Amino acid sequence: LAGCQQDVLPFPDDLSHGPIAWGTSRERAAWWSHIHEPRLEDDLEAFWLRLETTNRRLIVWFGRHSASELAFFLALADRLGDRSYDIVDVTKLQATFTRPDGTSTVAAGIVSTDQLVAQLDTARPISPQEASDAGRLWQHLRSQNAPFRVVTPTGLASAPLDHFDSSILEQAAREWRSSAYVIGSTMAHNGDPYMQVGDIMLLARLVALIEERKL
Repeated sequence: LAGCQQDVLPFPDDLSHGPIAWGTSRERAAWWSHIHEPRLEDDLEAFWLRLETTNRRLIVWFGRHSASELAFFLALADRLGDRSYDIVDVTKLQATFTRPDGTSTVAAGIVSTDQLVAQLDTARPISPQEASDAGRLWQHLRSQNAPFRVVTPTGLASAPLDHFDSSILEQAAREWRSSAYVIGSTMAHNGDPYMQVGDIMLLARLVALIEERKL
């Protein structure tokens, strides 16, 4: 999120995975504390409070090919309801992140600062229909409350806990490989042209596969 005076407010959560039926910062923070970040509650509360109480212009930056950014956009649309705000959709930018296998994608989180600044003039008010559709989709995803949410050609969809397991197993080998190598390779080869999952949840699944003696 950025204000008209370039007051940037990054979202500290990643709603593309983990339970979302609760819908409160405290419960999301409690879930995260078992995975990675033990003191997230204050950051989440501060983010949403600032978002909901500011009188400044709101600009939401996201790419529809990034699961985390698209999940955030849908959650924000649901939370803000009919409040007006602008959006900058970077999905069709030519600036791309190229993977080792030659595939590429675009997301606000990997676009350079200069390129993002150049996109400020493309900010446009979100239409009531867009906001309503996004909010309804997020409510649907919340009702399913799946372990993962992934990008598909038709938008964000729920996915089961083992959704990325086969990809992790494909990147493992009979000789020893570091967990960082397996996770990095899984991220690099998964989901073209999308950015589906980060290293934290892939590490959690890697550990689970080891505990299940599949690795």
